[in-house]
Amino acid sequence: MSQWKLITFHKQRFCKKITKFFNLLTPKMMADEALTRREILSLIARVAAFSAMSYFTMKWLMDAIDPTRKQQLLAKEKAQKLLKSLGVPSNIELNNHEMMVASNLVEPKSIQVSWDDVAGLEAVIEELKESVILPIKERDLFSHSQLTRAPKGVLLHGPPGCGKTMIAKATAKEAGARFVNLDVSQITDKWYGESQKLATAIFTLATKLSPCIIFIDEIDSLLRIRDAHDHEATAMIKAQFMQMWDGLETNQNATVVVMGATNRPKDVDKAILRRMPATFHVGLPDVHQRKSILKRILEMESVGEDIDYARLAKLTDGFSGSDLREACRTASVYRMRELMALKAKDELCQPELREIANEDMLKAVSKLKESKVHCGATATHFASASLD
Repeated sequence: MSQWKLITFHKQRFCKKITKFFNLLTPKMMADEALTRREILSLIARVAAFSAMSYFTMKWLMDAIDPTRKQQLLAKEKAQKLLKSLGVPSNIELNNHEMMVASNLVEPKSIQVSWDDVAGLEAVIEELKESVILPIKERDLFSHSQLTRAPKGVLLHGPPGCGKTMIAKATAKEAGARFVNLDVSQITDKWYGESQKLATAIFTLATKLSPCIIFIDEIDSLLRIRDAHDHEATAMIKAQFMQMWDGLETNQNATVVVMGATNRPKDVDKAILRRMPATFHVGLPDVHQRKSILKRILEMESVGEDIDYARLAKLTDGFSGSDLREACRTASVYRMRELMALKAKDELCQPELREIANEDMLKAVSKLKESKVHCGATATHFASASLD
C-alpha cells in the first residue's frame, strides 16, 4: 500500500468514527434537547482530544515511513555546525530546504590541496585566478564595471584524471568565498515538487551567503541535454535550476558562481553551456607538464639520485596526472615487496625501506602501459615511447 493510499485510508477511518460518534449522540440530544454546560464542555474536550490524538498519530506515521527523515535530521545538524564554523551571521534565517543544501558547505581549512599542489596547470590556474577568483576577492574594487564581475558559470572539461576536481578543491581553499560542493543525490526527492524546492534552495542559500561558489562534479549527469524522453521530475529540476541561475528572479547584485567539471562537455545541455561562459580545457599533460607532475609527486618521498625525470616524462606520453601518480605508487610498492621478502628470510632482520630507484619507475611505467592497453587504450599512444 502506497503512502498516499495509507493516508487516505486513515482519513476515511477517522471520518467514519466521527460520524458514528455523532450518530450515537443525536438520539440523546433529541430526547433531552437542553444539554448542561458540563456535558457540552465534556463533548468538546473529547472531540479535541480525539482530533489531537489522530493528528499526532498521523504525523508520527508519516515520519516513520519517510526514508529520508533521518538523513534530513543529520543534514540539519551538520549544516548548523558548518554555518557556525564558517562564521555565518546568526541573523541569516534558513528554511528546511536551505539547511539541507547547507550541509554541503565546505570548510576551507579542512582541505589539504592548494594551488601549489596542482602541477603542470599553471596557465589554467593563472587564467582562473584572473577571470574568476580576483573579481570575487576584489569585488568592491570592480563594482563600477559590469564587465569585470565574476562570470555566472565556469566549466572545467577534459579527459579523466587530469586535475579538474583538484582545481576545484584548490579553488574552495583559496577563493575567499563560501563553497558548496553540491551532492546531486540530495536534490532528488520522491515527494512531488520537493526536488524543485531543493533546486531553488541552492540559489537562495548561495544568495544569502554571497559571494558563493556552487561546484557540481560530473555536471553532465545532472544537467545533460534535454529531450522528449526525459522524466518529468528530471525536466522540472533542470528548468527550475536554469530559471534560478539566470532568469527573471535572479538577484543580479549577488555574486554566485556555478562551477562544473565534466569529461563529456558535449552531453551538457546547450542552455547550461550558455550560462557557463568561462570554460577551461584541462587536457592531458605534455612532456614538460609530466616532468613537473612527477617531481611534485615524488618531492616528499625518498628517491634515488638516478631518477631520470626527463626520460620518464618522455616514456609516459598519453598518461594523465592520475596515471602518473599511480605509476609512482606502484614503484613504491616494489621496494616494499623487497622489504617484506627480506623480513621473511630473517625474522630478526630489521631492514630499512630503501629509496625509490629509477628501475622501479621504469617497471611501474611498463606495467601501467600494459594495463592501459588491455583496458582499451590504443597502443599508438605508446608507440614512440619504448622502454628499450
